[in-house]
Amino acid sequence: MNRLVFLLPLLVVLVIGGYLGVGLTLDPQKLPSMLEGGPVPAFDLAPLEGRDARGFANEDLIGEVSLVNVFGSWCVACRIEHPFLMKIKENNWVPIHAIDWREPDRNAGPDWLRRFGDPYTLAGDDPRSKAAIAFGVTGAPETYLVDAAGVVRFRYQGALEQKIWDKEFAPRIAELNAQGSTP
Repeated sequence: MNRLVFLLPLLVVLVIGGYLGVGLTLDPQKLPSMLEGGPVPAFDLAPLEGRDARGFANEDLIGEVSLVNVFGSWCVACRIEHPFLMKIKENNWVPIHAIDWREPDRNAGPDWLRRFGDPYTLAGDDPRSKAAIAFGVTGAPETYLVDAAGVVRFRYQGALEQKIWDKEFAPRIAELNAQGSTP
């Protein structure tokens, strides 16, 4: 019995050390997405000020492989990624749709797009985070790859750039297009 009393603290330390050791091997930038492999959540957003009367809704994601990009004019990383989003549009690699998230006023997002360029096919205003919550957004920017059936295939947290595109998005998009991902 006395040996057990001495071994118990050692066992506790080993178990805690094991959990910490595993935790140190995980990428803190990559949080799991509950949406990957499942349908895009239901949402219906009003259009951004100054754009046509059409907003952005989950039904718009059926029929073609596309990206959903969550951005805000207040987001520093969004400013960094924006030239690359423009490159995606200019090269017609894949349609990009936007959720303009929690702007300080209704004109901030549209003014920002007029200033830096508008890479988005459709864009919706999400002032109360309804769509962002449904997607499980943890911060901007976040980008979701959606197949033609409306299934989320991949989520990336952070600013897109060529290296990330080549490693994470381009191969997945090529595979989805080769499979003929259709609704």
